[in-house]
Amino acid sequence: MSDSRGKRTVRRHRVVVFVRDGLLPIEFGIVHRLFGEARSREGQSLYEVLTCTLTPGAVRTDTDVTITVEHGPALLGTADTVVIPASDQDYDPPEDGSLPRHLADALAHIRPGTRVASICTGSFVLAAAGLLEDRRATTHWKSADAFRRLYPDVHLDPGVLYTHDGAVLTAAGVASGIDLCLYMIRLDHGASVANEVARGTVVPPHRSGGQAQFITEPVPDADGVSTARARARALSHLDQPLSLRELAAWESMSVRTFTRRFRAETGMSPTQWILEQRIIRARELLENTDLPVDDVAAAAGFGTATSLRQHLSRTVGVSPSAYRATFR
Repeated sequence: MSDSRGKRTVRRHRVVVFVRDGLLPIEFGIVHRLFGEARSREGQSLYEVLTCTLTPGAVRTDTDVTITVEHGPALLGTADTVVIPASDQDYDPPEDGSLPRHLADALAHIRPGTRVASICTGSFVLAAAGLLEDRRATTHWKSADAFRRLYPDVHLDPGVLYTHDGAVLTAAGVASGIDLCLYMIRLDHGASVANEVARGTVVPPHRSGGQAQFITEPVPDADGVSTARARARALSHLDQPLSLRELAAWESMSVRTFTRRFRAETGMSPTQWILEQRIIRARELLENTDLPVDDVAAAAGFGTATSLRQHLSRTVGVSPSAYRATFR
């Protein structure tokens, strides 16, 4: 599609944020900031982000600030993606887990097939609406017990930062909304666009691990010893074999101590983390270079194109050539 001057234009994906009284402003800001920062190679905005609420006008937040929202719930019917942030009302859900009539009427505007996402306890709304039945989902770990009690048909995983099951996505605690938005941008427009948004927002383009790392060890060990140096060296040696013994030696630790500390810091094993980093590296090379797939596989540490194809298909759902054709 081009404008009158022949410049290529991009159809903007409409994201509608549905806010409720008791809104957590940080979650509202995350969606607007990250999607609003996404740009095409030509510098054009890739998303249009709008806000709606049950009744246009003042919306109370959980701070001393009130926001004014111009649009009512009918706007949900125009969305390509709907995002539902948390509200302080979620901490006191109906005893039977039902969806209040006014919320049901509002969500009825959403068109079939629309991508729907929640942040933090916004997942209670999706579950009450039946959108998470027999699906994998997450919520804030402090609310996990209440969620399980109310919605036993949802496959709750409180140990992850976000989930994606069909057209429904959920994020865990407040800041994991950043991870979820970057993930959706990566799905829509590839790693390069998502990485640029992350760079401009000064956040990691991909955060390893899950909520478990924040639940069990929110404060690092007092001795200050970490596995950060080994992770940094591993990232510069992804094209080479990396053994657990070698990683531990870089930190002058035993394999057992290194593995324990690594999992506490990242939420995953060293092997899982390295595989994740290799997939990220391969995706970036497929998007930004003309390297043959065999060379991409070698540079990312997969060795062969067959190994890369198997891992990429398992995690992203497409072959390397199909991924390049979509995001190159």
